[in-house]
Amino acid sequence: MLRPSSLQATSALAGCLSICLLLCPAQRLRAADDSDSTIIAQVGDTQVTAGEIRTALQSLDANTQAAAIRDPASLSKVVRLLLAQRLVLKEALAKKWDQDPSVTAALERLRDNAISQTYLQSVSQPPPGYPSDAEVQAAYDANKSKMMVPRQFHISQIFVADPKGSDPTADAKAQVKLDAVRKALAKKDADFAAVASAESDDASTTNGGDLGWLLETRIQPEIRSQLGSLSKGGVTPPIRLDDGWHFLKVLQIKDAHVPTFDEVKSDLAQRMRVQRAQENSQKYVAKLMQDNPVQVNELALSKVIKQP
Repeated sequence: MLRPSSLQATSALAGCLSICLLLCPAQRLRAADDSDSTIIAQVGDTQVTAGEIRTALQSLDANTQAAAIRDPASLSKVVRLLLAQRLVLKEALAKKWDQDPSVTAALERLRDNAISQTYLQSVSQPPPGYPSDAEVQAAYDANKSKMMVPRQFHISQIFVADPKGSDPTADAKAQVKLDAVRKALAKKDADFAAVASAESDDASTTNGGDLGWLLETRIQPEIRSQLGSLSKGGVTPPIRLDDGWHFLKVLQIKDAHVPTFDEVKSDLAQRMRVQRAQENSQKYVAKLMQDNPVQVNELALSKVIKQP
């Protein structure tokens, strides 16, 4: 089925945007409430404060953070999961699970990894002034061709479910609906969104079939070949895919373009800082290994893991 989730575009700037999402949520959350000690949720004598929620959010991936900030239900889910974790921890500690040898060994490994990784990050950070405006401009000029955003289509859909291989009864029912949609769209001044809301067999009915903006390169070939010949307001004939029939309407079109320097400056600078930090980290480790030569007993190593 044609859905935004399966066709959603990712431009050359996607990496920049994900970095921005990762850095911004904590700042917005901090501005919302400066009282870290405020109790937000509680079960029995187990409590979760505002500060603990902010810390938990910062440990999540960028998409989950953004969803939690936009959607109160998603944020509530994060809080409930945090409470559930606290309850499990409380029960485990009551049973002295933390004293189990395998657990203490795992905790020691986690501690060592956390210390080494955070230290390496601290010594690998670029200076505050990097990159300069001139360096960002140079990077933009050198990578313009890689930043090309393909043509985009803002489209809406009417979907008639008719999976290939369906039994004759289901197929006949789908054909009846397909004919009804054809007739509705053939009427003078037909309202595509209204027909989608009334007839479409997918979740897009809630917004008149609107699928949003899709990059041409991410659209299935069978659909892309039909959209390419349409102008704004054009509607495709029904397109047969494995899951059924798709009518698509072109709402708007954006031609392929290179984003301006001002549009990408901030995100590009952040990407450059991340890349420089990675390079610094690699150089630091290489220098450390050079100053402290490693000796490996290859013969003994070969016997560590017995061959079958």
